[in-house]
Amino acid sequence: MSASPALSPALQDLVSLSREAADDAKKLVAEATRRVRSRVLSPEGKLDSAKLETEQHATHGLAWLATYGEAVRELAHYAANLEAAGRLGETETLLVRIGLGEYLDQMFGGIPMSQGEMVRPTTSLGLSARELAQFRTGAIEAMIADGNTPEHRAALVARIRDGGGSATVGDSGLDEDMEAIRTEMRRFGKAEVVEKAQEWHRENAYIPMEIIEKMAELGVFGLTIPEEYGGMGLPKISMCVVSEELSRAYIGVGSLGTRTEIAAELILCGGTEEQKHRFLPKLASGEILPTAVFTEPNTGSDLASLRTKAVKDGDTWKISGNKTWITHPVRADIMTVLVRTKPEEKGHRGLSMLIAEKPRGSDAEPFPVQGLSGGEIEVLGYRGMKEYELAFENFEVPAGNLLGEVEGKGFAQLMQTFESARIQTAARAIGVAQSALDVALRYAEERVQFGKALVNFPRVADKLAMMAVEINIARQLTYFSAREKDEGKRCDLEAGMAKLLGARVAWAAADNALQVHGGNGFALEYTVSRILCDARILSIFEGAAEIQAQVIARRLLETV
Repeated sequence: MSASPALSPALQDLVSLSREAADDAKKLVAEATRRVRSRVLSPEGKLDSAKLETEQHATHGLAWLATYGEAVRELAHYAANLEAAGRLGETETLLVRIGLGEYLDQMFGGIPMSQGEMVRPTTSLGLSARELAQFRTGAIEAMIADGNTPEHRAALVARIRDGGGSATVGDSGLDEDMEAIRTEMRRFGKAEVVEKAQEWHRENAYIPMEIIEKMAELGVFGLTIPEEYGGMGLPKISMCVVSEELSRAYIGVGSLGTRTEIAAELILCGGTEEQKHRFLPKLASGEILPTAVFTEPNTGSDLASLRTKAVKDGDTWKISGNKTWITHPVRADIMTVLVRTKPEEKGHRGLSMLIAEKPRGSDAEPFPVQGLSGGEIEVLGYRGMKEYELAFENFEVPAGNLLGEVEGKGFAQLMQTFESARIQTAARAIGVAQSALDVALRYAEERVQFGKALVNFPRVADKLAMMAVEINIARQLTYFSAREKDEGKRCDLEAGMAKLLGARVAWAAADNALQVHGGNGFALEYTVSRILCDARILSIFEGAAEIQAQVIARRLLETV
């Protein structure tokens, strides 16, 4: 085992110093928020939509700065909680020191919103260099100076290599029950999924039903559904662990649970008791598989302009219109369909949610039901469930399947699911990032160049170190948002931040893992080529990164 890095006098008390640095960073975010808010106010002192759009670089940059501030805070909490439990070891200390040092440094120097877009507190957010220097306190300076150093990165990689295939790099911060769930999911993923995922991906094949049936036996689909409706009644954080580990094996498998999570959340929050008792037990057991049917060809994130309509005809709703980017519709038994039932009501107010039942299809006969047809959308990655465009033509749904048996609440009902969906997507992103680290580390240890393994070259080792550091940061932010959800608190801000950061971390990890593989990474036979394709979708679905940043910025600017 590698020796623990010696703590400098400035970092003798990592926990108290990290907490102080996080509090100081929060003051920077508060000042940046005030500066940006002054640029987007109307003369009446309210947020001006036109100015928000004009100032997108600043507002979205603020979202990223605040996300970093929250990440730094959660890293400090992570260190404090582990120390209190006697679990703050060498690996965890390195993860915190490198993570805090790097993220604090980026908060003052520049945060990448994408490969070609940087947010800087000076040119982007309106603070002068002199003003900015006032926020760079002694605690922050100490963390930056003695945080992300070559020595610490090298020591962390040594610890990772000594880890012997540990489930996570360092302590996850969760309790024994959650780690037992992780172990079970990891065992399932390695035994049933990892070795077959590349074949499914390259053949654009469905994930076999036997895998779905085994997932159902493990309780994957009923995790957070209350026991009274046939589920396990576990907290949302269990969903994070399961999604993370299954996505680590293959994002398609990890995402199967998302379908049920969205459908169950819709029915739990907006359904009648009869609808809950009719659908939830079958969702929990995996007897029925759901799909979410929301997006339209010309709407994307602009759901207010949705045009698919449903007309009441006696005891039946008849749906007509087109939907796109619908995941796993062929094998789904129910579709939660967002439709316009009140054409006279513009925007969100005219939308309703229908629970549309249908028979399962197959590749030979995708939609064996009257009034529904569709065509597959071929995609780079995120395969295994298949994406479709759907066409509805007087597709019939019983009147009793109107969610909540109330019209005009569809958008509000959907909004209630966004927190859980984004937390779950953040967890999937962590799993994809972890899979990238897994294959990169293995390749770097096995591949010999110029007489030594790639892992012994500092630039390669640095990539591995930063993958592990950012995975831990994204993980802690995601777990925090899940805990907030479990406590019944509003957490759209925290969930959005977790999803925003997690998606970028997954893409960076996949990109760097491919770079470690060199030319071989570009070959379809190597797993990393699939991981790269799978990672790319994460900053698009469940709220594109730009939409996510816009939502976060609005929340921040409205609450000053």
